[in-house]
Amino acid sequence: MRARIYKPAKTAMSSGTAKTREWVLEFAQSSAREVDPLMGWTSSDDTQTQVKLRFESKEAAVSYAAEKGIEVDVVEPKSRKLNIRAGGYGENFATNRRGVWTH
Repeated sequence: MRARIYKPAKTAMSSGTAKTREWVLEFAQSSAREVDPLMGWTSSDDTQTQVKLRFESKEAAVSYAAEKGIEVDVVEPKSRKLNIRAGGYGENFATNRRGVWTH
């Protein structure tokens, strides 16, 4: 079995960082998917791809994989650039604004 260990990125739909602090062990697909001739659905007999294990640290995920004999690819997370504005959120409501403020 082959698996990938990674730290998920934040979703594009929010600026929050929920569910990005834990490391995930996700199994790779071992067999090709096939189309069901009757319904046309795509299916696979590989149920391991449905399993996602969460760990508090990368070391815990790697040691679990080593203990179970799973080959892993560790994907290091990319760091985010901080987006800090000079005035912050309060700048939206400043009373000393010089120009016209519109949305």
